[in-house]
Amino acid sequence: MALPADRLRPHPDRLDPATPGYDEALAAHEEAIRAGEPLYHDPITGMWVMTADTLWERGYCCELNCRHCPYVERPR
Repeated sequence: MALPADRLRPHPDRLDPATPGYDEALAAHEEAIRAGEPLYHDPITGMWVMTADTLWERGYCCELNCRHCPYVERPR
C-alpha cells in the first residue's frame, strides 16, 4: 500500500512549520523521496533523517519520535 499523500509532511509536533529552515528540510525530504533514497541530510540539524516512505514501509511506529513518522495522528 502506498504512503497517503497527507503523511508526507511531518506532524507539527515533530517539526513546527515556524522552525527556521522548515521549507529547506521539506524540499530535501521531497527530493529524497523522488530519488528513492531512504534518508536525507537535514539542513536544520545536519543529521541524517529517515523519509516518510522508509518509515511507512516499516509498517509501524517505533515510538522514537521520528520527524516524518506517518503513523502519528494528524490534527484535523
